[in-house]
Amino acid sequence: SSGINAEYGGHRGEISNAVISYDDSLIASGSMDKSCKLWDSRSGGCIETLYGHTDEVLDISFDHRGRQLLSASADTTARVFDVATCKCLSTFVGHEREISKGTFNPSGARVATASSDSTVRIWDVASSTLIQALEGHSDEVFSCQFNYAGDMLISGSKDNTCRLWRDVNSERIIP
Repeated sequence: SSGINAEYGGHRGEISNAVISYDDSLIASGSMDKSCKLWDSRSGGCIETLYGHTDEVLDISFDHRGRQLLSASADTTARVFDVATCKCLSTFVGHEREISKGTFNPSGARVATASSDSTVRIWDVASSTLIQALEGHSDEVFSCQFNYAGDMLISGSKDNTCRLWRDVNSERIIP
């Protein structure tokens, strides 16, 4: 029978998102209190509280190896944290409105962010550089996800459309 096996508390605001790493060893939570927390899934203990955002954390996501955590915020930025050191590796600045969703590509080298500014942006994790700005939605973009190969991305918007973007792994750099 199923039941509650563990409870993770400690945020000072509502939890906007919770995710589990692919090897089931870590849990991460993002909160309206502007922070993320990393939890040991076995002991239930809080490993670290991750700070840096100046507004609500709206989305979090592990990379496919569970080594990095992406946070997306109402402060118009997204951040990548190293899970082992809990240090911020990258900060992505460029959206004009809140970021509602963030996701890693399969290699973990790039992230995509979806925003209320009607764009999806693709960033290089190592350099925090904007690679592509995907424009075409006429309203807020709520979701985005890479395909398994990392060369296509799907986005979903308040404009009642999903858009499929091809060749998103190209090396186009936006100045």
